[in-house]
Amino acid sequence: MVTKKSTTNTSSYSAKDIQVLEGLDPVRKRPGMYIGSTGESGLHHLVWEVFDNSLDEAMAGYAKRIMITLMKDGRVNVTDDGRGIPVDKHPQTKKSTLETVMTILHAGGKFGGGGYKISGGLHGVGVSVVNALSIHLRAEVCRDGVQWAQEYTSGNPTGAVKKIGTCPKGMSGTSITFEPDRRIFKEGEFRWKTILDHLRQQAYLTQGVHIKVVDEREEPSQSYQFYFEGGLISFVDYLNRNETVRNQNIFHATGEKDDVVVEVAFQYSDDLQGMELGFANNIHTIEGGMHITGFRTALTRTLNDYAKRSNLLKGDEAFTGDDVREGLTVVVSVKIPDPQFEGQTKAKLGNTEARSAVEAIVSVEFADFLDKNPTDARQIIEKVSLAARARKAAKAARDTVIRKGALEGLTLPGKLADCSSRNPEESELFIVEGDSAGGSAKSGRDRRFQAILPLRGKILNVERARLDRLLSSKEIRTLVIALGAGIGEEANMAKLRYHRIIIMTDADVDGAHIRTLLLTLFFRYFRAIIENGYLYIAQPPLYKVQKGKKFEYVYSDAQRDEAVKRLAQETAGPADKEVVEQVAADLPAEASAQAGVEGLESGEKKVAGISLQRYKGLGEMNADQLWETTMNPERRVMYQVTVEDAEAADKIFDVLMGSEVAPRKRFIQTHADKVQNLDI
Repeated sequence: MVTKKSTTNTSSYSAKDIQVLEGLDPVRKRPGMYIGSTGESGLHHLVWEVFDNSLDEAMAGYAKRIMITLMKDGRVNVTDDGRGIPVDKHPQTKKSTLETVMTILHAGGKFGGGGYKISGGLHGVGVSVVNALSIHLRAEVCRDGVQWAQEYTSGNPTGAVKKIGTCPKGMSGTSITFEPDRRIFKEGEFRWKTILDHLRQQAYLTQGVHIKVVDEREEPSQSYQFYFEGGLISFVDYLNRNETVRNQNIFHATGEKDDVVVEVAFQYSDDLQGMELGFANNIHTIEGGMHITGFRTALTRTLNDYAKRSNLLKGDEAFTGDDVREGLTVVVSVKIPDPQFEGQTKAKLGNTEARSAVEAIVSVEFADFLDKNPTDARQIIEKVSLAARARKAAKAARDTVIRKGALEGLTLPGKLADCSSRNPEESELFIVEGDSAGGSAKSGRDRRFQAILPLRGKILNVERARLDRLLSSKEIRTLVIALGAGIGEEANMAKLRYHRIIIMTDADVDGAHIRTLLLTLFFRYFRAIIENGYLYIAQPPLYKVQKGKKFEYVYSDAQRDEAVKRLAQETAGPADKEVVEQVAADLPAEASAQAGVEGLESGEKKVAGISLQRYKGLGEMNADQLWETTMNPERRVMYQVTVEDAEAADKIFDVLMGSEVAPRKRFIQTHADKVQNLDI
């Protein structure tokens, strides 16, 4: 059968319908493709892109100083003392090279020629993308004694490159000042700590470069400087500053193979977790890549060879990769002429030559280190052997729990009030504190899709507990079986029974402690649940504000004050303005269970009958209240748990939940002035 095509034009599709994005238009159209997001991480990515260009000058040996300034009006300036971007006419574009680099994607000194042998990806993509996403950008260049400048709006030049003066004798370099376009970056601010952490990292990776950062946004301004001669050895020492270390001598190796420059440093500690940081041309490869794979292979093989040669392993026994990485803090840095990253945000390195180079250099150097440092070698082997024994014990414990869960079939833990739905995408599990709150939650829930699991007391602090001890805890074992996905690296998200797991604890110190213990558990042993966005924290109301039959539930002291004003104004006349304001002013910082504000008068008018109820525990609410305020999807407030910076989170959990008192004390002293809600 042949169908005749209609000749009627119901919708035109011709050459005029094809949109051609010129210059930097694609960047403004789809910014997330170039910087990952338009949130706070993307905002900081703009700084990294400009800073990386200056750092490339330093890695090439042409710059010694880089300065970043956060300016009062939201602008950022990055200045270096490198060679300065060329300003002469480019042979292809027939425009100034400065304008070419700033306005054309894939135009820069890292695509061949004599610009850079080693660089952080594609120079020219970064700075032109920053230009495209800035409402205003000014580039100044000192080169051959002459100072040049050009300005841009949304990536478009507002004029030609102009000579604006002369440079101080012997000075050269580039200065970029940009203001992010807030029509694109609608949320987020530049965070001082985020910038300091990134710059500290880069200073460790680039020996001998001075990096200074200044924050002028507040009075007085603050500044910080980084300069490290020790390189990766200093970096590892810094990362392990709060740990009890095993090998006192930090292993350090450098070498070059197949044009790949390799530097590795590592040290073992008594921590149960490890930290692997990979860098390619100073770019943090968050998802690892071939250089990390090469290191892991060399580490496992070398330690097994040494242990067998020293008769520390019998027969077919062998250390696994997990054994040798427990408590290991390692930094692997490679410099490679043509880095192949997965994605513009450079999360993973794909060059196979990086794997073979790291593997070859670490294998030789680490074997030599073990032979020359017998005390360190013994400490490392003892640590790895302990991890191996714990792995076997943990496997037995895990198999017991999983086997028990499988044998029980549909018989889930008795304390679990499961939902009727078997669709994980619509099912949610509330982990609640105690039987009292559990009773209210079970009565108030929607049984179709909401399950309730009450926990008795505070669960085990898993920060310093191995998996075998962890699974000996009845409460944790119950949670593992209820979730249905297993635990640790063997967890299978396809078997997870709920795609919303909600921690619901009281709004007091004990509740906060239980919540932190649960977060530690999920962070350490159910990381995939967090990474998939399945973990939430419920936000029960702090107060019920009532006037007569009208009432509101509020979630903060500020909302409480607003609700009091609002309810007071509903029956107050114009003359009562001062009284209404006094109502809020007289509210106590800590309201009692029933605190009333009554009998306030102004002339003949009277504002009375406003009562406050402070909820210290979920058990104080009846089932209807708990449903309306905390469990009803149409009204509730919940926070989704994310791990944006796994290394920072890892260290905070170490400090807050670890066994060392001194680091925790320092943390509390440092951040005490930032506490806003503390129950005494």
